[in-house]
Amino acid sequence: MKTRAAVMWQETGKFEIDELELDGPKDGEVLVRFDYAGLCHTDEHLRNGDLGFTPPMVGGHEGSGVVEEVGAGVTHIRPGDHFVTSWMPSCGRCRFCVTGQTNLCDNGQYLMAGKMLDGTQRLHGRGCGVGCVDLLGTFSQWNVIPAACVVVLEPHIPLDAAAITACGVPTGWGSAVYAARTRPGDNIVIYGIGGIGINAVQGAVHAGAELVVAIDPVEFKRDMALKLGATHAFADPAEAHEFVWSHTRGVGADAAIITVGLVDKQVVNDGFAMIRKGGRLVVTAVSNPDLRIEIPSFELTLYQKEIVGSLFGSGNPHYDIRNLINHYMNGRLKLDELITRRYSLDDVNKGYDDMLDGINIRGLLEITH
Repeated sequence: MKTRAAVMWQETGKFEIDELELDGPKDGEVLVRFDYAGLCHTDEHLRNGDLGFTPPMVGGHEGSGVVEEVGAGVTHIRPGDHFVTSWMPSCGRCRFCVTGQTNLCDNGQYLMAGKMLDGTQRLHGRGCGVGCVDLLGTFSQWNVIPAACVVVLEPHIPLDAAAITACGVPTGWGSAVYAARTRPGDNIVIYGIGGIGINAVQGAVHAGAELVVAIDPVEFKRDMALKLGATHAFADPAEAHEFVWSHTRGVGADAAIITVGLVDKQVVNDGFAMIRKGGRLVVTAVSNPDLRIEIPSFELTLYQKEIVGSLFGSGNPHYDIRNLINHYMNGRLKLDELITRRYSLDDVNKGYDDMLDGINIRGLLEITH
């Protein structure tokens, strides 16, 4: 069959909309129709070259829609099922899966390889095979994805809101709840209020933090953080530091969470200086692969500070996506408010330009067929 998709044909540049040929599903795979796709910052890193990948590649790893066909061996998913994607096709057998760390599954090595788990490709165009970001390629009308990447939803759940729970929402929420280990009464500081940072705010509030400080240079994003539960918001990290240390009588924050668009040395040092003795710095945002950070070794040891990375908010995709959707359906989590603007597939580059201009919390593609 044929499908229209947003493709990165080069290692940097704009997505191009092309018609591709799509093969049917093989063992352990499903053919899906994507109705919505979230514009996560990770795919922007493809456009500007911050993340290495092998082109050509269909973008997108946040998506929702309807299953149309299942391949051999797929028994837990049926045609007609509504679903949201999980970008980690967890195997269930590696050390990390069997110890409950499915976000760290060894299959992660294939996410940007441009091929399916069997080493072949389902999409073809311009005389060559075409890969998919995270084996998903949600910036496409239809695609074939691993069954392990499908989280089945009840049919009454809104697919537009569900789409953004595929990555940004659980990554931010889990960064506060799991990675930062937020407890009632804690003081939490969040650097960067985009699609991930705004959900770190929601996670910190959910976990009972007393002080939730949002830092972002964009006024719109600071206002959104305050609407969703942040107690204070600052444009200037130095001003936020002075406030937190004054408010805590010189103790510092219990945790700082870095969810900026691209990590640099300055934000890591700011976050490390913000936390108290025994505090925790969570680095969720990605950086250029060549970046090397530097922190004061004296403070690391004698103040017993911690620095941890966090992938998918240190959570379990298949559990946490459903859990957060339940919170949304019960009114305990805001999702609709996070979708700032909606775009057609043809306007995917406009959506990312708007994100870079600071006018989106989360853009959403509405994919027609």
